[in-house]
Amino acid sequence: MNPLIVLPLILPFATATLALALNKNLERQYKASLLGGTLHCAACLLLLANVYRDGMTVIQVGKWPSPFGITLAADHLSAILVAITGILGLAVIVYSRVEIKPFLRRGGYDPLLHILLGGVCGAFLTGDLFNLYVWFEVMLMASFGLIVLGREKIQFDGGVKYVMINLFSTLLFIMGIGLLYGMTGTLNLAALHGAVQSVPNPSVLMAVAGIFITAFGIKAGIFPLFFWLPVSYHTPPAAVSGILAGLLTKVGVYALIRLFTLVFITDMAWTHDILLVLSIATMITGVLGAAAFQEVRRILSFHIISQVGYMVMGLALFTPLALTGTVFYLMHHMIVKANLFLISGAIRRAGGSFDLEKLGGLYKNKGQLAVLFFIPAFSLAGFPPLSGFWAKMILIRAALENAAYGTAAAAVGGGLLTVYSMTKIWGEAFWKPAPGSGRNKSPDHPLDPWMMAPIAVLAGMSLIIGLAPGLFISLSERAAFELTHPEIYICAVLGALP
Repeated sequence: MNPLIVLPLILPFATATLALALNKNLERQYKASLLGGTLHCAACLLLLANVYRDGMTVIQVGKWPSPFGITLAADHLSAILVAITGILGLAVIVYSRVEIKPFLRRGGYDPLLHILLGGVCGAFLTGDLFNLYVWFEVMLMASFGLIVLGREKIQFDGGVKYVMINLFSTLLFIMGIGLLYGMTGTLNLAALHGAVQSVPNPSVLMAVAGIFITAFGIKAGIFPLFFWLPVSYHTPPAAVSGILAGLLTKVGVYALIRLFTLVFITDMAWTHDILLVLSIATMITGVLGAAAFQEVRRILSFHIISQVGYMVMGLALFTPLALTGTVFYLMHHMIVKANLFLISGAIRRAGGSFDLEKLGGLYKNKGQLAVLFFIPAFSLAGFPPLSGFWAKMILIRAALENAAYGTAAAAVGGGLLTVYSMTKIWGEAFWKPAPGSGRNKSPDHPLDPWMMAPIAVLAGMSLIIGLAPGLFISLSERAAFELTHPEIYICAVLGALP
């Protein structure tokens, strides 16, 4: 039992409260937000270090024994995702100093951002399904508020679609919770592992598993349930798009991983085969959608969908190597995708638009931005030795070892189409001459250090993961080992195997 596990939850909500109280003094509000984000990032990293050193950490809130009370549990998977959440939160806070205008801050940008960070960390750390539902609702409210904060028509249009589809997902989620509780008498994840094995009607249990696949598939953006994502992520400011892209779909992927490695493992030939088919369809449809657009953030939004397919692919294969690849892919993708959306904001500031047809000349005029774009963009595509190369290589190797040759071919094909999309952005925004002139004319808007610093840090992290992957693969292997040995989680939460 370690009280450190509660800090990633307490600090964001305390910061949100303080930021709300300082709403009339925007400079003080930003300083409070920056301080809170720094402390939150430090607490998240300390939690990961603690789990890496001492193993899984569990706390029973109010000292009510599990499975009757509220359990917070941090294994390697949870701690890794919480640590990256803290890093991305701090990066977006720094970036926001320039991009987020005063009227957006007065509208509640800083409190909503910290509430979102607290909700995401709560989802990663909770030990029971009902509280996972609660944290999902916290995230939904905060993210919807951030999407429509600018009060523009396109934001309301995207926000309404976003919230309506996610409310449908929530309805399915709560239905699944009710059915599962009726069959087992518990919602504690550790207790559910044993309880589902004594359910008298396995076919009904598999039907409930299908409900959860649908509910979490919507959250994660899995085919064919992803249509809410590309119509909403390109509407808010780039800072908001960045934090949403880096975190929200990963919570859906995390929920799938947790349930389908710990709870729904009694008929894996049914559940995991469905997940495998969905992962292939998600990989392909995502990159095809990206190829059809000329707006930077729409392209990046469709690539979120495609990359989620790779993560679910590792879960569906369900081997230690495949799960190692899934965890590594999560680490790589959260950093890279958030950074690409932040870079899209810098592209707009430097070139005046998100539309590729209106951009050009940035390689000559904004060389540092070109380099910082190249690193995450071609890491996403899987260029060696960047982080995406190792992530894709591990998953493709796992598919080949499992004789899933069609899955491996889909993963390779998705990577090649990702290269096409990233090359399209590179060629249109950076390489071609600036539109309307015979020569590359320098854009009027300078790049602010407050925007470029977090972009450079995240790009540096991508380089480190790619050039020195040993530590990150080791972390992923530890997480995969725990996922394939659920008795570790059960013993830590319940004190013993049921």
